[in-house]
Formats: sequence, C-alpha cells, structure tokens
Amino acid sequence: MHRPSNLPWATPAGMTRRHFAKHMAGASMMAGTAALMGNSINVHAEEMRKNQKSAILLWMGGGPSTIDMWDMKPGTATGGPFNPISTSGDMQICEHMPETAKQMHNLSVVRSMSTREADHNRGRYYMHTGYVPNPNIEHPGYGSVLAHELYGQRDGLAIPPFVSIGGASTGPGFLGMAWAPFSVTSNGQIRNLKMQLEERRLLQRMAALDVIESGFIGRTRASAATEHQKVLKKTLDLMTSEQMKAFKVDEEPEAMKEMYGTNRFGQGCLLARRLVEASVPFIEVDLGGWDNHAGIFPTLADTKLPQMDKAMGALTADLEQRGLLENTAIIWMGEFGRTPRINAGAGRDHFARAWSCVVGGGGLKGGLAVGETSSDGSTVESEPFSSEDLMATVCRGLGISLETTYTSKNGRPMKIAGGGKLIRELIV
Repeated sequence: MHRPSNLPWATPAGMTRRHFAKHMAGASMMAGTAALMGNSINVHAEEMRKNQKSAILLWMGGGPSTIDMWDMKPGTATGGPFNPISTSGDMQICEHMPETAKQMHNLSVVRSMSTREADHNRGRYYMHTGYVPNPNIEHPGYGSVLAHELYGQRDGLAIPPFVSIGGASTGPGFLGMAWAPFSVTSNGQIRNLKMQLEERRLLQRMAALDVIESGFIGRTRASAATEHQKVLKKTLDLMTSEQMKAFKVDEEPEAMKEMYGTNRFGQGCLLARRLVEASVPFIEVDLGGWDNHAGIFPTLADTKLPQMDKAMGALTADLEQRGLLENTAIIWMGEFGRTPRINAGAGRDHFARAWSCVVGGGGLKGGLAVGETSSDGSTVESEPFSSEDLMATVCRGLGISLETTYTSKNGRPMKIAGGGKLIRELIV
C-alpha cells in the first residue's frame, strides 16, 4: 500500500523547519522557471476539482465544551447560561453560532462520542490516529492517511498533499515522511523560512550537498540520506511551482477576508478553501485555546465562539457556493469535551465520556443530530461512537475502501481508520 516517497514535499525523519529553511533559503528567487510548471494542471482544472475528494479538519485544541455548543442542556444545573437557537438542520445549537446555524443543513452533529483519553496529549494522539499511544509503534495521523489514499486522484500536484495551517499536526508514522504535514501560518507562510541566498550560491550548495549525500547511498542506515536527497531534488520544483500561489491568501478580495474573519483562524479557513481549489487532499486548520478550566462562559461568548462561528459558517457556505462541498469533507473536533459539572472557577474540566463532533460535506448527510446524551449530558444514552467510527464514516463518504490495510514497520497489519464502524445515519 505504500507509494514511493520521491515526492516534492517529502521530508526525512528529523527534518526540522530550521533545517528545511537552511537548505531552502533563496529558492523563491528562482520563480522565473515557474512557467515551466503548473500549466498542465490548469488544463480542465475546474472539472478536475469537481471530481477530486478532499477533507478539512478544523482542530479545536484544548478540548472544546461541546455541551455549550452542539448538545445544549437548557434549564438544567449543568446547562450553563447560553440559549439554543434553531438552525437550517434538524437540531438546535448555541446562540453564539448564528452563521454556523445557517449552514447546519450541510453539517451533522454526532452527539454520542464516547472515548477514554481525557489527557491532552493522549487524547490528541487518539483523535488524530484512532489509536492510543504505543511506545512500539508510531501510528499515522488521519491527515497522512487520507492524503495517502486521495493523492492518486491528483494529476501534477506539486503542493504537499497534507497541509497544516496555524499549528502542528500529528505525523505520518509508519507511512513515511512523504505524507508528513506541511506546516504554514494562516497567511500561507512556511514557518521560519526566509529566502536570503542568491540563485547561484543556492545551486552551488545544493550540488555540494548532493555529492556528499550520494556517497551514503547504498551504505547501511543510508535511508535518511536517501530521503533527504529526494527533498533537495524536489524542493526547487515545489518552491517555484505556479501552484504555490494557492498559499497567497492576501490576494483574496477584502470582502472575502472579512466574511471569514480577519483573525488567524478565519484566514486559515480561507486558505483551506484555496488549497481545496488547488487540489490538496487534506488540510488541517488549528484553533487552540479551548482548555477552559475557569471563566469558560465569557471566553466562549466573547472570543472563541465568534471566531469559530464566522469562519466555519463562511467556509461551509463558500465551499457549497463553489460546488466543492459535495466532494470536501469538513470535520470539526477536539481531543475530548468538557464536564457537565461547572466547577468552582466557573469553568469545565476534561471529559471524554460523552461529547460531540461535527462532520459534513464529502458525501455525508447533513442536517442531522446523531446520538443522544442524558438530560444532564453526563452519559451517552444511544450507540456510542469513537474516533475510529468517525473516521471510518468520513472515509466511506470520500470513497475510500474500509478494507484498506497497511503494514507497520514491525510487520503488523493495520486497518484504515483503526477498523472503525460506520455511523450509518450519515451514509448517503
């Protein structure tokens, strides 16, 4: 199942952003060759985009309080001060999410998520991979898995197939560094990368490094040198590709920027739409700051929910208007939810037993509230769903076979999406 890693975005193990920048400096000055790249991908581009599947993960780092957002309990001791509002779908959500409410006919809430990892690091790993951390194996994140499976639909894609915006994501594990997340800021800048060398000196340095690394090829433990050499041979193609214009979110009209919100998350979601248009299979956009053990209600009402709502609502509407939503899955989730009990600091603590995720687009049914929690939100009262189940359902919507099996480096067969079961209500 492994594709060769001679891809323009491949980065060997241990390749840091600083290391990357060191060898990349000055590449942008070679833009004169860009016209040689990218012309073929523009042919029939509109039709290609409509037939290609993508996914956007909106990652809410810190553990968002889904009881205050997607599965409200008004009038109860655990319900908090917010009121529910009607939506364009068959559910109510928080009053502080009016723009998303307009798009809920395209999105569905899974209210019966029930997991066991209530630690930030373990929960993040589990929700990104479908596996609990294991010292003997590094599992690939869902971004790497979906990029790996959807990449075959692309013709001439020079941009990395997995782009992480505004924050780091989980790595590719045993799939290999060809499927690692390519990290950029919300304005499309490669982190810590400054182009300072002139073209001649850059080519001299790359040639010298190529000679050195070629000497390691064929030797024992030379895989890192081989992978690193592939990076350097492909890097200039990437950095001078016409497709890199997709990262120039500043070129969007001011009205479009305002529609998404001019904060980092809003512009990150706008960049995600541009990357879908450029045929990138998987994009993750980070919005942290949800670890609200104290003062949760003003934090949600004044900052977190308005930022999230504007961007998420705009992204969903924009994708639909451009004819891209049907083939683009939107996944909203964090590592867990927060306790129904409101603590003495007027916050909520970590809670993985009963919480919500949101999915839509990508061949899945919208407008539904799937699953049910108890009247106080403390337990799941219907069929519980896991990270594996959620991702298996997304895979089905995107046309990826759930029989797909990988082999880890220690020889173990690993089913895609951890062998999760489908959330049948969401299957078209």
